[in-house]
Amino acid sequence: MTGRTRLAVWGDPIGHSRSPQLHLAAYRRLGLDWTYDRRRVGTADFADALASLDDTWRGLSLTMPLKEVAYAAADELDRHASLTGAVNTLLLGETLRGFNTDVGGIVDAFTHAGVTAVRSARILGAGATAASALVALSDLGVDAVEFRARRPEAVDRLRPTAETLGVRLTTVDFSAPAADVDVTVATLPSGTVLEAAVATPLAAVGGTLFEAAYAPWPSALAALWPSANVISGFEMLLFQAVRQIRIFRHGDQQRELPDEAVTVDIMRSASMED
Repeated sequence: MTGRTRLAVWGDPIGHSRSPQLHLAAYRRLGLDWTYDRRRVGTADFADALASLDDTWRGLSLTMPLKEVAYAAADELDRHASLTGAVNTLLLGETLRGFNTDVGGIVDAFTHAGVTAVRSARILGAGATAASALVALSDLGVDAVEFRARRPEAVDRLRPTAETLGVRLTTVDFSAPAADVDVTVATLPSGTVLEAAVATPLAAVGGTLFEAAYAPWPSALAALWPSANVISGFEMLLFQAVRQIRIFRHGDQQRELPDEAVTVDIMRSASMED
């Protein structure tokens, strides 16, 4: 590899992404003279954009709507990518290696908040993040997951994954009576507001809330929840980025960075800067 090492986050839209602040703060801390930019790339442009990269490029972060096309493009997949059908990290080279760090980011967000074991859970929504949430909950030890989605049929695509993981999956209407669960994972689009008659009972028996959305904050759902039991989606963004940096540095999302706790604190601070 010649020239300065280059990385970037791709997606559409992409202007709102905080990934450059997070990654660049970590690279400075680690003494790496690496660049990390953002680029607007849609699904129709992805193949040509990927083919245009030269050997100065180390890797890519992928956000919506590119996670499925990146999955299809990868030569090798890690376990979490295989289970979810989504790749948010590509390590470039002779072999194109695809990873999903969203799953680990959710696990790390729960763990950082003191939630290290989960038996029962409720997932709100059935979009792209729901698949990563399902796998993350399995990694935390969940036995059963209840889904509530606008389109219950959308949950059907997750049933094979649940069967592979040995997780019992059920689907109910948003307005159905709610039983106690250890955690609730909200994967609804940012800005979604559930009727109070629906949201209030869920907050009463929903355990710890992981709200995937983080802007604006607090979300309407998080505002109803006991504040001590709420985890912002920013935590997933932060910890999945840490795992991406592990991959770009070591080729392995399980191998920690030097003095990683310090690096995480620096990344968190950098995200608050304009």
